[in-house]
Amino acid sequence: MFYSIRHVTKFQYTGPVSESLMEVRMHPRSEMNQRCLTFQLSVSPRTTVTSYRDYLGNTIYHFDVPGMHSQLIIVAEALVDVQAPPQLPYSLPNDAWGELEDLVAAGDYWEMLMPTALSQPTAALQDLGKKLGVMRRDDPLRVLCELNTSLYHWFDYVPKSTNVDSLIDEAIQSHKGVCQDFAHVMLALTRGMGIPARYVSGYLYHRIQDQDRSSQGATHAWIEALLPGLGWVGFDPTNNLLVGDRHIRTAIGRDYADVPPTRGVFKGTADSHLSVGVRVVQSDYLPPLEEEMNVTEDWSTYLPPVEDLQQQQQQQQQQ
Repeated sequence: MFYSIRHVTKFQYTGPVSESLMEVRMHPRSEMNQRCLTFQLSVSPRTTVTSYRDYLGNTIYHFDVPGMHSQLIIVAEALVDVQAPPQLPYSLPNDAWGELEDLVAAGDYWEMLMPTALSQPTAALQDLGKKLGVMRRDDPLRVLCELNTSLYHWFDYVPKSTNVDSLIDEAIQSHKGVCQDFAHVMLALTRGMGIPARYVSGYLYHRIQDQDRSSQGATHAWIEALLPGLGWVGFDPTNNLLVGDRHIRTAIGRDYADVPPTRGVFKGTADSHLSVGVRVVQSDYLPPLEEEMNVTEDWSTYLPPVEDLQQQQQQQQQQ
């Protein structure tokens, strides 16, 4: 299935600033069941954009906008092919926990097993784990499927109920959060059972018939857990889904702090206001290889209607 993605980010400053430095993580990954066919990143004011790949395979763009400017607009466009992943079995063999231990012992997964600042095993988390029956039983796949569903019912999805730097206790105690909170809680509980797990940032294609809880017009987040015989398997506790051909991966890391869509600083005494708009649509055809995604000089054509923008005061919180 082909998807066309447009991700628009606008920083508006209350006064002119003299320089902006920015990192961008919006390039869809090419791996497993997903291929990024085309990608273009455009910046206004114009500047030179360079890129590199980090040790986890994420593509990171960075640039410097020197000179006075009162706004910064970043437009990322991509065409992605996502195929349905292999169907999962109902359960794993009886010795799956032992196979998992052998897999972990033979590999280098320590970073995806250790707690992070945003996924600490707090007293509130441990209490939640007991209430949800999170422990080594049955087999790893069944435990994670049940946990995925339990977190979906435990939390209410409430946009802007937390901030990008909120700790998991805030969501646990209030029983509400956004997709990054769901992901951080599931990460911590999964790692607590000795299962390597990683945070995934990306997009979800929304269809009316699916009745997804996560917001359209925003980025999305879920987790992937390493399971014996299956590799990395995606779980979306926000929507009670096993990750399939509607999920589009852009970056993976230990938690949200590793993979924010934008991270930057500017020089000046002004305040900034952030607006974000994401549009993911299904594409029925593959364009010719020579076709380029052209950029016009009228940047307003890249901005969705005002009602489609997810306006935030924090650094691009995932909804």
